[in-house]
Amino acid sequence: MEKYSSGLVAESFWFVEMKLLIKLKHEGKSWEEIKFLCLNENLLGISKPYRANRNFGYLKNRIMVLDDTLIKLFLNADVKTQKLITIYTIARKNTLFFEFLYEVYREKVILGAEELTVSDISIFFKNKQAQDETISKWTDVTLKRLRSSYMNFLMDAGLLTLSDKRKRITPAILDYELEQYLNDIGETQMIKAITGGS
Repeated sequence: MEKYSSGLVAESFWFVEMKLLIKLKHEGKSWEEIKFLCLNENLLGISKPYRANRNFGYLKNRIMVLDDTLIKLFLNADVKTQKLITIYTIARKNTLFFEFLYEVYREKVILGAEELTVSDISIFFKNKQAQDETISKWTDVTLKRLRSSYMNFLMDAGLLTLSDKRKRITPAILDYELEQYLNDIGETQMIKAITGGS
């Protein structure tokens, strides 16, 4: 398995869809039943079956990261916390995105930087290209789309806020219960990546 993947170019934050599928899973629906609803009942609002199938697969992979405790926590949490759990699932499924959060976003928060720029992400990719053969082969188009995806994920999660065309850093304050849970399962690096903790 490749350590790094550019797969996020094909994904969105899909917050509403995440909520929908998590609720169905919690209610006891099997993945097969949920897949049937996505493909045959247009649950995700996607008319093309191949796209509905693909998006279902991405969402299923993310939700598989969550155990029963975190699913319950998600369902009882406020929207802010639900969005942070969503970004957590994305970072858990994508090593490069996690490293970006930990090495760039967190660093910016620690330094007290006000905004995240396109060049911050570009420098991150350039460094990774120098270190990794897989990433060094990615095209400029792929990197541009990934850069855009990263920005969108952070904005959708509330970790960036658009103000005067600038993407201002708005670090998360984790819900106590979520922070405790992540600490208990040894996800201290993830807490730091999302909150900018040192």
